[in-house]
Amino acid sequence: MYNYFYKPLLLFVDNSQCIVIIFLIKSISISYINYFKKLSIMDQAQISRGEILSILLRLAVATAASYFTVKILVSAMDPTACQKKEAKKKAQEIFRKMNIKSKDSLSEHELMIASQLVTPGQLNTSWEDVAGLSLVIQEIRETIILPILQRNRRNASQLIHPPKGILLHGPPGCGKTLLARAIAQEAGVRFINLDVSSLTDKWYGESQKLSSAVFSLAAKIQPCIIFIDEIGILETMKQLPMMKAQFLQQWDGLATDHSNCILVMGATNRPQDVDRAIIRRMPAAFHIPLPSVTQRKEILKLILKSEDVNRDVNIDNLAMKTDGFSGSDLKELCRTAAVYRLRHLLLKGNELLDESDDEDIKPITVEDFVHSLTKMRESRVLDRSANVLLKMDLD
Repeated sequence: MYNYFYKPLLLFVDNSQCIVIIFLIKSISISYINYFKKLSIMDQAQISRGEILSILLRLAVATAASYFTVKILVSAMDPTACQKKEAKKKAQEIFRKMNIKSKDSLSEHELMIASQLVTPGQLNTSWEDVAGLSLVIQEIRETIILPILQRNRRNASQLIHPPKGILLHGPPGCGKTLLARAIAQEAGVRFINLDVSSLTDKWYGESQKLSSAVFSLAAKIQPCIIFIDEIGILETMKQLPMMKAQFLQQWDGLATDHSNCILVMGATNRPQDVDRAIIRRMPAAFHIPLPSVTQRKEILKLILKSEDVNRDVNIDNLAMKTDGFSGSDLKELCRTAAVYRLRHLLLKGNELLDESDDEDIKPITVEDFVHSLTKMRESRVLDRSANVLLKMDLD
């Protein structure tokens, strides 16, 4: 009799957690039926009230034991239980630092997403930290930041609102993530650095709930930017079409409700690989190219602003010789040069390494930059050779 009810359920369940729960419910229900059969037999035999209360008490104890057993088993079967617990603690700590008072009204899934909020201390980035992108910054200010700051203005046009989707695309290491943080800082909005892999969950239906939680959390703490680095990863979610569909559906809701100040911002190195459905939801796109000679000069000046550099170092000449370098490449170039100047400390022995004074540290010289530049060019040649060999193997 019971199999007619439970066997069809098992056909639609692809998750061991639900299967265990179904079998536990089945065993509990059978126990209930057996107890009620005993009660009916005892009622016919006119058993005393004390015996009936004893049976009901045992039934209550069995029910409580079954409930806690199910709870412990479900918790033990979830390999990410500790990770989720840590994420909730982190979210509560972030809310405390950001003085957000709505943490008590957040759901379990919203707390999971809230752990990816970036605090103002971590977001400490301004336009002064971005060099060589003055034209892009001006366009971003006009297109994004100005509408955000003027959204509550009286008698404002209904068309004055920021775009709900923003795409930053260009070669790696050119400052896309840095730009996203600077936008959030200047606009005074909250910043969720969303890890798309955190939306995937092995339990049925959990991924869709996490996708919805991203936007429901953003609505509660708005104004807010949802930043997705390497947004092309959404294209790899074809194995989770329901979760991807839920995410895009929630995203569409932002375009129809202009009262919400929630922006989805994505960054990618390969815009041609991003799903057309995602591109369509990002009307504001900004190309962040490799820096020109003038831009490289500005970047180098910013990096070396607080460094002790020898007078023989010519920034203009260094900018000319770093053609094809990104912003991160230039920073690594300067870092390697700064470390290379410490090589003379090794000659003094290990005992003096920790006891060296500031006077022992020499300024960064042209020789240091030449060594660093030669080393980086060699590594770039090796990377290109490895890519060529990889393509040959694939062909």
